[in-house]
Amino acid sequence: MNHVVVVGAGLAGVRSVEALRGRGFTGRITLIGQERHRPYDRPPLSKAVLKGETDSSFVDTDLTALEVGFWPGVSAKTLRAGVVETTEGELGYDGLVIATGADPITLPGDGPQHVLRTLDDAHELRARLVPGARVAVIGAGWIGAEVATAARRAGCAVTVIEAGPAPLSHAVGAELGARTLPWYDGIDLRLDTMVGSVEEGGVELLDGEFIDAHVVVTGIGVRPAVEWLAGADIDLHNGVVVDEHLRASLPNVVAVGDCANWWSRRFQTRLRVEHWDTALSAPEVAVATLLGDDAVYDPVPYFWSEQFGHMMQYTGHHPAGDRLLYRGKPEGKWSACWVKDDDTLAAVLSVDRPRDYVQGRRIIDGGHRLDTERLVDPDVPLRDCVV
Repeated sequence: MNHVVVVGAGLAGVRSVEALRGRGFTGRITLIGQERHRPYDRPPLSKAVLKGETDSSFVDTDLTALEVGFWPGVSAKTLRAGVVETTEGELGYDGLVIATGADPITLPGDGPQHVLRTLDDAHELRARLVPGARVAVIGAGWIGAEVATAARRAGCAVTVIEAGPAPLSHAVGAELGARTLPWYDGIDLRLDTMVGSVEEGGVELLDGEFIDAHVVVTGIGVRPAVEWLAGADIDLHNGVVVDEHLRASLPNVVAVGDCANWWSRRFQTRLRVEHWDTALSAPEVAVATLLGDDAVYDPVPYFWSEQFGHMMQYTGHHPAGDRLLYRGKPEGKWSACWVKDDDTLAAVLSVDRPRDYVQGRRIIDGGHRLDTERLVDPDVPLRDCVV
């Protein structure tokens, strides 16, 4: 293998480059990035960057020292075996890493709507979050809650419009999401409310009501950025379909990050995880696979969210759980634990209880059974619930 092309210059793409060199690959590497910025982390965009605590989140890596041909501002258009067609012409490869991430979903309408996916998005939105501005946030998921947090902190008048019965209901269920309702004090939270369109000057709801807004932010999810692969001979379903080795159906091709739909041995299902930890850790396995080694990607997924003065940390895969148990009262520090019928732990969401997250991730990784009577006692460390 003489030339590896990495399509996508986010964290997953950069870590793929580093993994190639770290494993002794001495051939040519080309990194294609749709944005003109050098690679950066995305989680700080909705946190420190949007709050004005920092202006950038560039990844600390030296592409020159890694001897990488970096093509910023270039997009992949199509793929056929051995060739990526880009906006700058055709590029042949011996090995290919697909790391194109995901694109935000937007809503119908002619009015301006902001999304939060890129560094430019964060800077543009931050400039508009000024005292007194009326801000409508569509979606009370992870991103919507973080944007609402920043907008309220900036002194904006904030309306959050959520189609579900509670914040985070799509992500972790309405019962758990209802525990965050008090956090929205001072915000006009509209639940079970559907948006018809985004218009000039605000948002029109399906029932005809118009919500005036200087700024509209749409945070209703993302789609894997795989449109450029539509005509390729590669298996696509909710992203690039890969096996437990992150190997795609097209020879000498692997996929990592938000666009990869991978098979989990641990949970016996396909997962496509849109979080930083996946972009950080998956490239090592993908590159090992590309170079002919036998490596398996089967992590315990993890992510975090900072909203309304609370640190939320999640680990595992809660759809695998059968029961939802709580540690602590909603007005204080608490955790939610999804437990399987065999009393093993499927997932943990901790709110201001970082030890529950750390210990829970180890318990899930080890497949340990728990004493559920002890588990619901918040004064008992989670690790001491193992039987």
